[in-house]
Amino acid sequence: MFFLRKNVTCSLTYENIPLSTPLEDLSFIVFDTETTGFHVSATDRIIEIGAVPVKGFQVQEKDLFQTYVNPKRQISREIKELTSISDELVKDAPQALEAILSFFDYVESREAVCLVGHYVGFDALAIKSEFKREKLALKNFLTIDTLDLIGFIAPSYDMRDLERYAMAFGTRIYDRHSAVGDALTTAYLYVELLFQFQQRGQKTWGELIKATDSQMRSLF
Repeated sequence: MFFLRKNVTCSLTYENIPLSTPLEDLSFIVFDTETTGFHVSATDRIIEIGAVPVKGFQVQEKDLFQTYVNPKRQISREIKELTSISDELVKDAPQALEAILSFFDYVESREAVCLVGHYVGFDALAIKSEFKREKLALKNFLTIDTLDLIGFIAPSYDMRDLERYAMAFGTRIYDRHSAVGDALTTAYLYVELLFQFQQRGQKTWGELIKATDSQMRSLF
């Protein structure tokens, strides 16, 4: 027996952006999540979402998005120590669906072409899994992973740690294991990667898509 599942759309502009559009004319939202653990497709839940826009190769630090999320379960001691997020911090926070929809409103109002993250597949899965629990399907959730862009620019690098990459590329490092802190660190890394991408003669939205296509994803 089949059950109809309602769709939720993340309002991104990529479908309406010509491939010839210069990269400096695009707006991106760089985001990160913190969770109760690593099994987000099963038992673990989102406890924080943080994001910052990048426009014209500039990180818009004064336009941050941040919300804690009530996971409807206790946070383990290990995660509390790692993230500094306590049960007290999240007890009055919105639950996942409300928090994510608030994030999507933020994304829509900034007219972002797509979302960007570091090892973004994990964050995308965390969000998709929260919708799945509500029997909702997520559409138009297009992401770029900084790891893929690094793979294009410097394929000899073989690591995942955000801080190590930020150090390697000489970019700013903010509070680790904070959604806002990691989003800011990722945003400055992403801007540096875009500059280096340009220096290699790659200047358009279409060229960015092609360079990251092996891992670029739209979740349905």
